[in-house]
Amino acid sequence: MGFRINTNVDALSAYNALAKVNKETATAQLKLASGKRINSVADDTSGFNIGKSLEGKIAVMKAAQGNVSGAKNLLSTAEGSLLSVNDLLIKIEGKLSDSTNPTADRSALASDIQSLATEISSVMGNTKFNNTTLLTGSGDAKSGFSFQVGNAFTDKISLDFAQSILSGSATGFNASVSAFSSVTAAQVTSSANMTTLQANLSTLKSEVTAALGKIGNFSQRLDIKEDTLNTSISNAQSSYSRLFDADMAMEQLSATRGSILGQAATAMVSQLNSAPNAVLSLFR
Repeated sequence: MGFRINTNVDALSAYNALAKVNKETATAQLKLASGKRINSVADDTSGFNIGKSLEGKIAVMKAAQGNVSGAKNLLSTAEGSLLSVNDLLIKIEGKLSDSTNPTADRSALASDIQSLATEISSVMGNTKFNNTTLLTGSGDAKSGFSFQVGNAFTDKISLDFAQSILSGSATGFNASVSAFSSVTAAQVTSSANMTTLQANLSTLKSEVTAALGKIGNFSQRLDIKEDTLNTSISNAQSSYSRLFDADMAMEQLSATRGSILGQAATAMVSQLNSAPNAVLSLFR
């Protein structure tokens, strides 16, 4: 050490070391307090930008995950109603077979068929999901209910399961049901009318079967989408964690090291600050 007292270079060097250690210790303690490796953009600019981009993608995929669940619930609602309609059509088919018996009460059979057809119309008209009709009308029911099911806004699925029912043809679903709603005993007695009724029934069953088939296909696709989203979300969250989550054990080591070094540096600053007192011995 030189005998210069205006500038205590050694003490200043120790002070700079102390300031650096205190800063590192404070950074480690902040990471321990927050549990995050990145607490400000300055900590890791590129990592921060990548992490925030991942955060946005995760939010979109979680929303898509909710859309998939909603779509599956919608399909389940439609499926339950169509299965009920299919059961009612089978009952009508049985009544038509019964009416071929000359000893049967054809007036009662016609009344039963009317009741069954009325119930079919009721089920079709009242099948709703969140106040949206699924099996009647136009709009989404006919063109398809669109859901975003991926991490891109263009990754959508259109659930047009009711398209066969709402085809709008002359022998469409509603026209066929109406034929049974107004059936009479005379009609179930006439061979010509019976042929027409059986053809209408075949049309109804085909359209319901086609709709149920589409629901099954859509349900399978949605199951695959759900599995894919679960995997993608897990991978994205893992990447986000590596960028933003602090290694608590390592930060604890850094904080402990910094605390010890800080105490040692403080002691050395104190000693080096008083070292120039040795100059006073020259004046004795």
